Amino acid sequence: MVIVGIDAHKRTHTAVAIDEAGRKLGEKTTHATTTEANLELVRWAGGFDPERRFAVEDCRHLSRRLEMDLLAAGEELVRVPPKMMAHARDSARTYGKSDPIDALAVARAALREPNLPIARLDGPSRDLRLLVDHREDLVRDRTAQINRLRWHLHELDPSWDPAPRVLVRFKHLDGLAARLEGLEGTVAWVARDLVARIRELTVAANDLQRLIVRRSQGSPRRCWRSPGSGRSLRPRSSPRWPTCVGSGPRMPSLGTTGPHPCRCGRAIAYATACPAPGTAS
Repeated sequence: MVIVGIDAHKRTHTAVAIDEAGRKLGEKTTHATTTEANLELVRWAGGFDPERRFAVEDCRHLSRRLEMDLLAAGEELVRVPPKMMAHARDSARTYGKSDPIDALAVARAALREPNLPIARLDGPSRDLRLLVDHREDLVRDRTAQINRLRWHLHELDPSWDPAPRVLVRFKHLDGLAARLEGLEGTVAWVARDLVARIRELTVAANDLQRLIVRRSQGSPRRCWRSPGSGRSLRPRSSPRWPTCVGSGPRMPSLGTTGPHPCRCGRAIAYATACPAPGTAS
């Protein structure tokens, strides 16, 4: 059994093969991250032992293309959490930090830990995660624009202080734009431009929210609150869709189904979204 540890980068991948005793058998660096270069690593690893396992540090923004190519080639692949790398690197006899040293640390960590998560091809959950992350970025940009707008409004008229959370509603934005229309000066012009940008971001965030809810319909998912939204969406940091077991509030368990509590206080069995607090169910 040969374990091949890979240190992935944007332009290069460095692989180190070890045997079952942790002895280094060889190393190879690809100077490209294309599919052809990734399959070259497969052919190189096949020269050691037909029975092999690949291990890659869990940094999927750099290793996603590599993982897809290895899995499509029928290879077994595990992900090594970065925190395990330090212990494997400390036990090495070499000093410093380099790509071969990191790849060797990945391989030895995979050898030491037999129950590492197995990599699989991405499914619909990644598409939803990308949409949710993009919507949160839009909401964050809109909040920054609103904060700047409030300072400009205060400069134009200190008594002009819109209530919290009203500048994401179209009727308030229309009223604000109409009031700014008759004002002159650079500050008023910037304020009008900010109102237009806030409206555009609100339209985009609302469209994304409807798309996320529509794509998540019909699947058992835990209900969470998304920033800037009156409905509940998947948490940003959760890589999977956990559900809970039993009729009362319990800890989430992957791969199980059953009622689970939402942050709004309602017990929801298979809901993808829930109404805002205070609304009728």
